[in-house]
Amino acid sequence: MNTRTPLDFELFADFNEMCFILSADGKIINANKCANSKLYSNIHNLEEQNFLELIDSEYREKTRIAFTECYISGTSNTIFSRFNITGEIYDSNVFFTLYTQNDSKKEKYCFVMARDITEERKKELDLLTFYYVAENTVNPLQITNMQGKMIYVNPAFEASSGYTKQELIGKNPVVFGSGKHSKKFWGKMWTTITNGKVWVGEVENRKKTGEPFYTQLLISPILDQEGKVSGFFGIHRDLGEKKMLEKQLIHTQKMESIGTLAAGIAHEVGNPLASISALVQVVQRSTSDSFIKEKLELVKSQVTRISKIIRDLVDFSRPSNYELQLTDINSNIKEAVEITRVGSKAKDIQFALELDREIPMLPLISDQIQQVFVNILLNAVDAIGEINNEEKVISVTSEVDDEYVKIVFKDTGSGISEQNLNKIFEPFFTTKKEGKGTGLGLWVSYGIIKSFQGNIKVNSAKGKGTQFTITLPIQS
Repeated sequence: MNTRTPLDFELFADFNEMCFILSADGKIINANKCANSKLYSNIHNLEEQNFLELIDSEYREKTRIAFTECYISGTSNTIFSRFNITGEIYDSNVFFTLYTQNDSKKEKYCFVMARDITEERKKELDLLTFYYVAENTVNPLQITNMQGKMIYVNPAFEASSGYTKQELIGKNPVVFGSGKHSKKFWGKMWTTITNGKVWVGEVENRKKTGEPFYTQLLISPILDQEGKVSGFFGIHRDLGEKKMLEKQLIHTQKMESIGTLAAGIAHEVGNPLASISALVQVVQRSTSDSFIKEKLELVKSQVTRISKIIRDLVDFSRPSNYELQLTDINSNIKEAVEITRVGSKAKDIQFALELDREIPMLPLISDQIQQVFVNILLNAVDAIGEINNEEKVISVTSEVDDEYVKIVFKDTGSGISEQNLNKIFEPFFTTKKEGKGTGLGLWVSYGIIKSFQGNIKVNSAKGKGTQFTITLPIQS
């Protein structure tokens, strides 16, 4: 040890922190074992160095001010600083305090203790990086403890589930469970993750609103320094769009299958109906009995009804022979409204039209697209007639963007219940009373719109009216 060094410094020789004695000009009088082991290997002689020269240039002035203030005023203080020894970086909390030699000279020294926090800072930075990524990712994340209670959820999880962080922290994930998965399913998951392995599976949960929340869930165990499981990290990948596309694909395949059968049904049923109709007409002409005529007229009307169903099936199942022609959509909408307006059921209904004049002519089959419009409007009239609502309005709007024309039909009718919403484009499905509808109108309309490479969607809720949205491509 340097002979100028206070003997009391030997007390710090085995400290785990770097300790220094500095003179008034900042020269290192002595340094303990920790300081020498960290810094000496890169410096020829540590005790001949100026302490400030060991400090990174970014923090040197800050450190000089703290050292000077301590030496002049005797004030102890602690600052964050950084050692830079030929590229080796040590982030440190540096403590300065004044030390007076206990002899006749009463020389003053500055005692410095520097605690290396490089690893702590790295961990903090890693944690901040993770936190930033977790808070801003679009994937819902959750962390649970060993008891299965949530200790963290990110904003994406709040947005997807509808629950706030305050409603979820400390709770078991069962709060948003759907009950669709068996105990065996969750038991296998729990066994996997508690054994330190990653588990992946598709789950259905429930949002706060009760709506289904489909995700692919990956749960990874969080291991401590000893390799023991201390918690669980879960990341969800939203499968809502995938599920919707699957349903649309199934629906489309179902439509294709029924369409394939339709031609055969038309052939098998159409010919016998033609024979029945001919025989009815023969008998009608050959009898004068009023009772028989009345019953034959009833048979004839039912044969006509069945024939209409067959025609609708054929219209849907086989490609149209009509040629595409440039069609004025707005004129088509106005004509469909006029056709609907003359019906007795529509006399108290207000029709509100807001049509974009900039819509271009579209390559369509005018009669077919008008059939779709009339079908939707007639359904709206029937829906309004089912409830006693003072506001009886059917609004129709049209607008255009770069690629599509959008037509929206909105009514103030009885609406459609959630369980029926996915069925309305299926053949023979109807919510009307028996004999009031065949259930083929929207099915045929769906087929017509699809044949023009367009799309038709419905939004509705029981008692809150219905909205049909049709989109048609400008270039077909």
